[in-house]
Amino acid sequence: MKCPFCQHPNTQVTDSRWLEDTNSIRRRRKCLECGQRFSTFETVEMRMPQVIKSDSTRVPFNPHKLQTSLERALHKRPVTQEQIDETVALIEQRLYRLGKKEVASRIVGEMAMEELAKIDQVAYVRFASVYKSFKDVSEFTQVIAECKAK
Repeated sequence: MKCPFCQHPNTQVTDSRWLEDTNSIRRRRKCLECGQRFSTFETVEMRMPQVIKSDSTRVPFNPHKLQTSLERALHKRPVTQEQIDETVALIEQRLYRLGKKEVASRIVGEMAMEELAKIDQVAYVRFASVYKSFKDVSEFTQVIAECKAK
């Protein structure tokens, strides 16, 4: 770390503390050249993948959009906001663990359907009907039959 006072490239860490409220580390440093002391803060930078939409455009992953979609599917269902938030966080973690710079929107949708199937089958059918663009009732009955088979 470069000293902000004399620009010397070498500094020494004298103390490190974990700051839970900001999820970062505060480091006290001392310049080996001029002796000045200063603090630095380190946080993890998580870079989520870009989402490749069906028309080949690329957009940043938007957890708020995912949450809104899940909330629509779960409207008037016995699922708490906390469960929805946990589901969004779980999908975010899964996307991050893929380790890819870009991911197809289809993958995000499939992850959302997997998680909805675990917490509420009615919401799963609702989400699937929009996500898969059902054309008629037979597609609903097919998805419902799949839910019963699980």
